[in-house]
Amino acid sequence: MSELKQSKYIDITTDYGFKKIFGSDTNKDLLIAFLNELFRGRKIIADLYYNKNEHVGDTEDVGTVIFDLTCTADNGERFIIEVQRTAQVNLKKRMLYYSSKLIADQAPKGNRRAWNYAISEVYIIVLMDGFRMPDAVEENYFLHDICLCYRDHGKIFYDDLGFIYIELVNFVKAEAELDNDLDRWLYILKNMSSLKGLSKYLRKPIFEKLFQLAEYSKLKPEEREMYNISLRNKWDAESIRSSQEELLKRAREKAMAEGKAKGRAEGRVEGKAEGKAEGKAEGRVEGKAEIIKKLLPLNKFSISDIAELANVTVEFVKQIETEMSKGK
Repeated sequence: MSELKQSKYIDITTDYGFKKIFGSDTNKDLLIAFLNELFRGRKIIADLYYNKNEHVGDTEDVGTVIFDLTCTADNGERFIIEVQRTAQVNLKKRMLYYSSKLIADQAPKGNRRAWNYAISEVYIIVLMDGFRMPDAVEENYFLHDICLCYRDHGKIFYDDLGFIYIELVNFVKAEAELDNDLDRWLYILKNMSSLKGLSKYLRKPIFEKLFQLAEYSKLKPEEREMYNISLRNKWDAESIRSSQEELLKRAREKAMAEGKAKGRAEGRVEGKAEGKAEGKAEGRVEGKAEIIKKLLPLNKFSISDIAELANVTVEFVKQIETEMSKGK
């Protein structure tokens, strides 16, 4: 696999690379440094413990690295963090499920009255490589820091449950533009496998250790094979995701074109403004139906997954499925 031999450093965003850099007690100083930058001063982690070195959330996520961590802050506080690399389908619901499980698992089997719901803080951190935040308002944000707040005025309601999404596709800074260590971490995560060495912009002890650890030439033969497999899996996933996005893009473009055509046709009969609006609306519905009709036969997505991808209700997907089964 010549591509790998030409790369001096491994891709940290592969499952193997992520686990090698962040997944061992020996290198936990790297993970602590990275997490402390993500918290931006709100928390300062002094130590952490890997509750489960690696586990997966669901059977369809086999290969996705998840770290379940108990962290100790510099003031003695203890809190739980789950760090993930995960697929984008139903992303928000999955993270809510994982956070709820981390909370529920804290409950003792008996004597809950004495426990009195003394829940530790829980944070979910998601490294999003190659895909975007669903329904993001600002497309240029690369760090989404989320907590529970009041809908009306935005004041924080509960600060002990948080979600941090790192959207790497939106991080576009060059080396000379890196302002702080968080920038440096994200730059390395996104570009490690294409770098030739440690530049003056990254020359710090923590990054020197990271670069030494990530050298492809220092991997043992069995480690290289594991990395090669992990990299192939990443490329395969990216290829599938790219095909799905292209399919959705073509379906949306077709829907828009049909909506405009119908709007123009009906506008000539019933009035230009009204016809265009109605035509566009009907075109969007028909376009989404076409998206669903293309995704259902693939047998790769659940009904809820397809509903989220097409931005429709589950009931609408089921309606299309029924129509297809009847040959309509």
